[in-house]
This record gives sequence, structure tokens and C-alpha cells, in this order.
Amino acid sequence: MNTVKSLFRYGCSSILKTGTMCGCKRRYAMTCPPQLEPANFKPQKVLILTKLSRYEFEKRRHPELTERQLEKCLRMRGSDYNILLYHHYIHKGVENTVNSVFTAAGIETRVVYRFDYSDPNIEWADAIVTTGGDGTYLLAASRILDRNKPLIGFNSDPTRSKGQLCLPQKYSVDVKEAVEKLLKGKFRWTFRSRIRVTLIGENIFKPPVELHDQQLRYHEYRYLDLEPQLHTLQKDISPCSGIGVARRVLPVLALNEVFIGECVSARVSYMELGFDDVKGIKQKCSGFIASTGTGSTSWTYNINKLTEQNMEEILTIVKEETGFKIQDTDQYFVSKITEKFNQMLITDPEVSKMVYTIRDQLVSSPMRSECVKPRGFAKTISVKSRCFDASLVIDGGLSFTFNDGTRALLEIHDEDALRTVTLLGDSTEVSFKH
Repeated sequence: MNTVKSLFRYGCSSILKTGTMCGCKRRYAMTCPPQLEPANFKPQKVLILTKLSRYEFEKRRHPELTERQLEKCLRMRGSDYNILLYHHYIHKGVENTVNSVFTAAGIETRVVYRFDYSDPNIEWADAIVTTGGDGTYLLAASRILDRNKPLIGFNSDPTRSKGQLCLPQKYSVDVKEAVEKLLKGKFRWTFRSRIRVTLIGENIFKPPVELHDQQLRYHEYRYLDLEPQLHTLQKDISPCSGIGVARRVLPVLALNEVFIGECVSARVSYMELGFDDVKGIKQKCSGFIASTGTGSTSWTYNINKLTEQNMEEILTIVKEETGFKIQDTDQYFVSKITEKFNQMLITDPEVSKMVYTIRDQLVSSPMRSECVKPRGFAKTISVKSRCFDASLVIDGGLSFTFNDGTRALLEIHDEDALRTVTLLGDSTEVSFKH
């Protein structure tokens, strides 16, 4: 298992100590030697996907306004023009530094906004680099379908964004050190699992809604143009009717999570769920989330975590019911137990299974077959919509129509993993609960 795990981390393109290339590609053979050369990062072309700052966003939204008029417009809305401009310059400073450092290393670069993040640009590059926060990183990850194309993120404004998916914040200041480490192989490959979504049913080719920039309604501002070649169209034949049903593999992969539910949050979401070999579980809830290990630290974590207030109340009940002497007023003890529980919710980002959460589960049937735990793990998940006006949302950014009768198959495949890096000396060892 250590051999396989080592190969998974360093990737099959690594050169073996014997000087031969590992030919296992997407599968990991036990015969491959465990000792590998240091990670190799020698790109000739780098595509830099940069965030659209709030200032740039407002400029695009109001192209007819002069600078003074824009300032007045923002102030009337309660926004601080000077603060927007200040953070814009911070972001652009990091963006320009990243570009210049890669260029100085003899690497050809292209800098694009989300509107120009197209398949031709992605295919042109040997590696993708983002300057922004986690949102920019997730956008970049969704369109990279080649497991061998690495993605590296620089947090362009650590004062406003945690940038958990990006390199550590110190490299926002010292970009040169990060690039030198990469070029010298002072890192390990990390392969983050992603979710592949297959839609089955009618109306599955409706254009998605890009949620990040809904205010920019012009066609040229849509970052995702679903070209015909991105569609995978098959026929799923019903054994009962013999009628062909459209089947489509979505041209994007989820790095964090897939959310399914009614668009109006106050409306109950009705669906049929299947987990691995267990099928047809009818559920009423306020939405369903399937996340990766990467996503287990994000929305999924915040839905399932316990607060210290919860823990204090639970310990008080335990004390009353059992008579155990629990120091429920000891804040350190409460914090420690709460943190230990919450850490159990976090999963290794490289593990090949999903964490699912049924939000606000409504128990509407006494039948045992209808019961399912509100949180668990699965390698494959099937969802059949019984909703009125629902969406299937990828990483909180791209929304697909998912109404009554439409089915979705959620899967994790090794070949869909996202190749990224952990710089040596910066990783924190974490014990994951699977």
C-alpha cells in the first residue's frame, strides 16, 4: 500500500530510479519501484487565470461612467471607492509579480480573465496558475480535464481571502521563492479527487447559469460556452419501454461539492437517492450535498459541525441523565471535545469516495427502507429528481436545471483527479478519519 500511495502522490509521469518511465499511466501497478525521483515541474507555457477584482467588475458593469461618476455611484450605494481601489492594486501587484517571475524563469505566459478561460487556452498551457482566492481556483479546476496538467494557486489578497486551496499566504509576498521551489522539485504532487456528473433525462442540455457573475448578463461575459464537442451524448435504453433517453457527462468536474435542491430554499426538495448498492431511497429535505475530501473542509463541514453551544447543552444532558461528573462549565474541555468532533468531519482530499449530507432531513415514512443516515460515505451516488424547480450546482458556481424525472450519477474516478502541489516544508500532517 505504501508503494501505491507513493505513486499516487508523485504521479505516473515521474522517472524511476532505474531511469525508465513508469508506464502504468492511470493505473498503479504494485511492480513499480517505490523510490522515485523528486517531483518534476518544467513547464514551457503557463496560463495565468486571474481574478476579476471588485473594482474591475464595477468598471465592466458601468462602462459608460467616468472614473469620478463611478466613484459617486459607488458611494451612493454605500461602497467605499478608495477601499475597492486599494484592494484592486494589491491583487494586481501579486498578479504582475507572478507573471514576471515565471517570465524571468524563461517560461511563456498568458494572463486571462474568466471570460477568456477557454479550452484552446487551457490546452495551450502545460500548467495553470491562478491569482485570486478559492473561487478563482475552483473555476480553474472545473475545466481542467487532463490529470497531467497541474494547477497552482496564489492568494492575491490574503487580507480578504483565506485562500485555503492556494499556496500558503507567505508566498503571496514571496512569489519567487515558491516558483524556485517548484522548478527545483521541492514539492510533492497532490491528487485531489473530483466528482464526475452524468445527467440522464430530458432538458439536460439547457445552458447553465454562471452564479458568480449573474450581474454581467451579456453573452460575452459568460465564462463557460458549452461548445458541441464538450457534450457527451449517449442513449440510455429503458428496459421497460425501449425508449432512448438522453445521457450527458457534464464538461466540468466538481472539486468541492455538488449541491442538488429546489432553487427556492424555503421549498422542500423531494428526490430518490441511491448509495452504492442501495437504491431508490425517497427523501424530503432542504437539499442534498455530495462533497470530495477537499470539500469536506468547506460547505459540508459548516453544515455538519457542532458549535460549543451545542456541546455545552449535550454535556449538560449527559450529566443529568447519567450522573457523570462532567465539568460542563470548563470552557477548555468543551472546546477540546467540540474541536475533536469537528475534525472527524474532515476527509483526505485524495480519497476516492464522497461524503454526502442530507440537509434538514424530513422523516415522512415509518418504513425502514426509507431511512438513511443524514451523513455518510459512498463511492457512487444516484439522484432522481422529484422537484418542481431545482438545480444541480457545481462548486457553488455553475447551476444546471434538475427537475422532475431527471437523474444524476455522481462518481469519482482516478483519472479525474486534479494534480496540484504541496511545497516541501509547508505541509501540515493531518490524521484523517475515513
